[in-house]
Amino acid sequence: MAGRIPRQFIDDLIARTDIVDLIDSRVKLKKKGKDYRARCPFHNGNNDSSFSVSADKQFYHCFNCGASGNALSFVMEYDGIEFVDAVETLAEQLSIEVPREDIGNGKTVVNNYVDRKDLYQLMAEITIFYQQQLRSHKNSEKVINYLKGRGLSGETVKYFKIGYAPDGWDELRKRFALTAQLEKQLIDIGMLIAKDKTGSYDRFRDRLMFPIHDRRGRVIGFGGRVLDNQEPKYLNSPETPIFHKGKELYGLYQVKQTHKEIQRILVVEGYMDVVALEQFAINYAVASLELVRVVTIFKLFFVTAAKLFVASMEIKRAEMLLGGH
Repeated sequence: MAGRIPRQFIDDLIARTDIVDLIDSRVKLKKKGKDYRARCPFHNGNNDSSFSVSADKQFYHCFNCGASGNALSFVMEYDGIEFVDAVETLAEQLSIEVPREDIGNGKTVVNNYVDRKDLYQLMAEITIFYQQQLRSHKNSEKVINYLKGRGLSGETVKYFKIGYAPDGWDELRKRFALTAQLEKQLIDIGMLIAKDKTGSYDRFRDRLMFPIHDRRGRVIGFGGRVLDNQEPKYLNSPETPIFHKGKELYGLYQVKQTHKEIQRILVVEGYMDVVALEQFAINYAVASLELVRVVTIFKLFFVTAAKLFVASMEIKRAEMLLGGH
């Protein structure tokens, strides 16, 4: 018999699942103020707005029949499946394996599982650190002049939370790797690279840093761009427990914040392209983090084919605006 699923994993699974995307893939939602509304799928009423979904609280509620809950309870009720099956359904959507507790010799052992809440918090703090370095590091004038040279305003830099990774080998490590456990977590999320024997060093050095957000707005990885002609021009975070290149698009979170309903998405080459286009009021551009087929993008982000539209004239206009970006 399979062991129990750890409570910590279940809590993390719910936290990682965007309830708006989950429900919208089954019940068409419409934005209304801060929340989303629909006809309740759990009773036969004819009120098209009795069913409310909160993106902030990650909670749904029907004002008529009283049905309410989180992502896990919704899958159980809507799909008509048991608790364990619902957990496995959510885990499959996130491409993660469900761990089990093996009880033997009076001890409980949980198979490979990483508490992602701590990793998200670390990434949030690192984002702030890079933003601070952009303003206060000895190289900040050079970096800011580079940004101005690319035509980026301070407002745009702040909006995308762009920062700067210092040019030392252990600047981030000295700031965050205060314990062996923290050093391991930093290695796990790809911010440090482990040395062959002992110790570690910063992955990103002397680079402009672009935080990559998931659909919930949490920073899950970074893209670092050089300030000169060195190669590689872009350096991405590696695959980690919270970051999967083939399942993310840079800028999608910002697009979703700007548009209640995404009518079209312009897929461009790099982070700087997305940021620069934002300043030209093209605020529906995203950048793929690796070669991802458009069909895959549809599936990953619950976007129907009718909503993804890139006109040839628009591509030409974008190329003209971007120039050498």
